[in-house]
Amino acid sequence: MLDPTIAGPMPEPSRFLGIVIAMYYRDDGPPHFHAYYGSFGITVEIESGRVNGEFPARALAHVQEWRSLHLKESMQDWALATLRKPLRAIAPLE
Repeated sequence: MLDPTIAGPMPEPSRFLGIVIAMYYRDDGPPHFHAYYGSFGITVEIESGRVNGEFPARALAHVQEWRSLHLKESMQDWALATLRKPLRAIAPLE
């Protein structure tokens, strides 16, 4: 999957259960990530869990569980993304 705002592949810190978690280098705050599942796509604020977009309920529950388990790592990757540095991999939800 390509990020239309940068050259090359989009930064993907995690992938699990058919869900792709991505952060874009040119995104503005508040700190958030994108989640993709099939033809669905959402943005999720890292700290609050607020969601923009539509997602299947079960997949959304998995994304929110992953978010709550990896708040610190997600915020660290957000900081790296704002500096346009490579993101660190974050463990998938199992």
